[in-house]
Amino acid sequence: MVNKLTYENLQENMAFAKGLNLSISTKKAVEICNNIRKKPVTEAKKILEEIIELKRPLPMKRFNRDTAHKKAIGPGRFPKKTAKLILSTVKNAESNAQNKGLNTHNLIIAHISAHKASTPWHYGRHRRRKMKRTHVEIVVEEKKPEKDKQDKTKQR
Repeated sequence: MVNKLTYENLQENMAFAKGLNLSISTKKAVEICNNIRKKPVTEAKKILEEIIELKRPLPMKRFNRDTAHKKAIGPGRFPKKTAKLILSTVKNAESNAQNKGLNTHNLIIAHISAHKASTPWHYGRHRRRKMKRTHVEIVVEEKKPEKDKQDKTKQR
């Protein structure tokens, strides 16, 4: 099977993971992806774990109709199931990077996106309802520490 990604510039200092046909809402997955994009993997995992433990609400910026306001962030929710499955995909990308020989302490989420997957019918007599499914893809990139860049500028 060919692993096609929407991210085209996959380099040697990058690793990826895909979650296919995850049984989660696409709208909630998009909100989580927008929240943890361009963040370090350790910080993203911490955010997702706090959402699962109901300690930090996820700010809903795009899909926020009829959403209750939370303290200091505005409209927000606790999408536990979505956070669990995206957290497992982030951990999978991190282990793929470690297997590739990258330093897992310097990983940053370079690309994360959620796409709508197939919607098959529920089994049995369920009034013609369809399932919610989502594809999630994550690309992590190893960044060099900032100390090296500062040391080079001091030497010049």
